[in-house]
Amino acid sequence: MFREVTRAKQQLPQAECVEILKSEMRGVLSVLGDEGYPYGMPMNHWYCEEDGKLYFHSGMKGHRCDAMKACDKASFCVYDKGYRREGEWALNIRSVIVFGRLRVVEDEQEAMAFIRKLCAKFTDDQEYVEREIREALDHTLIFSLTPEHITGKLVNEA
Repeated sequence: MFREVTRAKQQLPQAECVEILKSEMRGVLSVLGDEGYPYGMPMNHWYCEEDGKLYFHSGMKGHRCDAMKACDKASFCVYDKGYRREGEWALNIRSVIVFGRLRVVEDEQEAMAFIRKLCAKFTDDQEYVEREIREALDHTLIFSLTPEHITGKLVNEA
């Protein structure tokens, strides 16, 4: 059902793909938007090693939410900062694409747990995190992407 990487020599092992998903701060979530147009948006995320899912947060309405209700299929692309080999101008970038299904996290306790974990990627200020949860949880949507296929590769910009 999912295509193989065209340049197999550049394909990343699954463990490296997971490490990129865990370490990178943000990526682009793409859904099927209005009139069949792709709709991609930058999102921060948290990768859960226990269940292998990615978790996100957003507002409770808008283009993204409407698209998720219409079709649960999505892709999420993450890439690292890259590196240059000595004497070369071109960046070498590792990228990962996750194809999967979106679902809203309905349970409030589960949602709060994922918000805390997502926040921990960005700050260790627990007072700030708890204040944000108190002020924003009732108008924040937490949703997950359950992977059906994960692929990654190393690309040289040259």
